[in-house]
Amino acid sequence: MILDKFKLNGKVAIVTGAAKGLGRAIAEGLAEAGADICAVDILDMKETTQSIEKLGRKCVTVKADLSTKDCVAKIVDTAVEKLGGIDILVNNAGIIRRAPFVEFSEKDWDDVMNINIRTLFFLSQAVTKIFIKQNRGGKIINTASMLSFQGGILVPSYTASKSAVAGLTRLMANELAKHNINVNAIAPGYMATDNTAPIRQDAARSKTILDRIPAGRWGEPADLKGAVVFLASQASSYLYGSIIPVDGGWLTR
Repeated sequence: MILDKFKLNGKVAIVTGAAKGLGRAIAEGLAEAGADICAVDILDMKETTQSIEKLGRKCVTVKADLSTKDCVAKIVDTAVEKLGGIDILVNNAGIIRRAPFVEFSEKDWDDVMNINIRTLFFLSQAVTKIFIKQNRGGKIINTASMLSFQGGILVPSYTASKSAVAGLTRLMANELAKHNINVNAIAPGYMATDNTAPIRQDAARSKTILDRIPAGRWGEPADLKGAVVFLASQASSYLYGSIIPVDGGWLTR
């Protein structure tokens, strides 16, 4: 039955940036579909752990600073040792810095690029080695952005990093398909998270954004659950290198 292909029973998923917002919703969605979770964040993950355990799933946490790749081995080792392996990696963690192009600092450039693309690459590389060793395939889901398709304003490092995420997703899909590893991405639209709080608090800009979104509302973190579960499951076994917008229709305008 087709619905059985969406089930993640017996699977183990690593989710970065899992303490709140999009990452927490993604972790909860995967757990609702049956997966055990290795949650990664620099912030406290008590609430994430509690919500996943209430679903009857296991949740182990790794407190990690994703601005450096030094945490990669700890994340992978924890998932393997405490949960028995890895089946799914969701590279969700990301940050944003805002400033005009001519004023943008080297620190803001490096901080964003280190988390959004550099550590994403090295964590994906390490998890892929586990997938190959396990010899049962795997799923990698990257969090891209509308700015993987558009330029945006005032966010040069974020735009650059998310464009890189889109390109890397396609490269990984090409190289890893022979190992039965599906690599795809979601591209969230304007979501009600901490990253967009400054924009949502600007009444004029918020109205401009909402006027362009066919759905007529800001996205909620839970809106990502369906797309992520699909990409993590056998239902998407013939999908490689796709970037799925979950944006209320923003990119269609």
